[in-house]
Amino acid sequence: MKNILIIGCGLIGSSLLRAIADKKIAKKIFIYEKSESNILKIKKLKLPCEITHDFKKIIPNLDMIILCTPLGEYKKIILQINKYLSSKTIITDVGSSKEKSMELIKKSLKKGIFWTSSHPIAGSEVSGPEHGVKNLFFNKWCILIKEKNTNRKHLQILTKFWKKIGSRVAVMDSKKHDIVFSMTSHLPHLIAYNLVKTATDFEKQQRYELIKFSAGGLRDFSRIAASNEIMWRDVFFNNQKNITKVIDLFIKNLLLFKRDIQTKNNESIIKKLVDTKKVRKKIIKLKQDINKPDFGRS
Repeated sequence: MKNILIIGCGLIGSSLLRAIADKKIAKKIFIYEKSESNILKIKKLKLPCEITHDFKKIIPNLDMIILCTPLGEYKKIILQINKYLSSKTIITDVGSSKEKSMELIKKSLKKGIFWTSSHPIAGSEVSGPEHGVKNLFFNKWCILIKEKNTNRKHLQILTKFWKKIGSRVAVMDSKKHDIVFSMTSHLPHLIAYNLVKTATDFEKQQRYELIKFSAGGLRDFSRIAASNEIMWRDVFFNNQKNITKVIDLFIKNLLLFKRDIQTKNNESIIKKLVDTKKVRKKIIKLKQDINKPDFGRS
């Protein structure tokens, strides 16, 4: 490829920038970033890119555009770039929720333009270009969205692109994607936010210094709950239907645990605890984590 434009240069955008440069995938990488603070950081870090605000000038010469912004920014960006796009340009994004965003894209994008959505399952609780790393996507899954009107050539090119920067690629439609990740990603983040809120509420009610005595469990949840609030607000709102369903299932199971504890139902609670341990073993077997104390993070 000759030219790639990354819109939004936070953790994911700057990691993509580094990975693309490292693998020499594009001759020139353009960055569109509206945050003046992030622009200053990009310049200070001397990242291998050219910062642009002129869509009219660069879009006709682009091979690929990658949106790395919160989902709530998509419509605004499409309206800015729409008239300069051509069918040859590959357009993708890295959003964590797909069905609603794909509906928005179909309504807003001009006819004859193809958008093939991506979701790299990578990231952390920190944000900003200073935290980007070139190997963020190495050995991580990237989900590509295939619908009836997906451009197969663009899908093939994107598959090669993500594999080139180290990702393992899987393909599914937007509906299946949102159902799967409502449970594996969205609910865990929601639980983390709620658990930390519950801990702070409890601290106020009991007037104890709880946070400084945080055990490993609360520390791990607090790390997840430190994630970008705008990004996760947009994910929760965009995948509302599926997240609501898994919240209901979670509450149902939580109440069953509560009942077992209240009735001291040894057999029932031991079975639950043993069965759930099997999931950890499966995650390790599938190489989604490593089998070390403290999850290998200490």
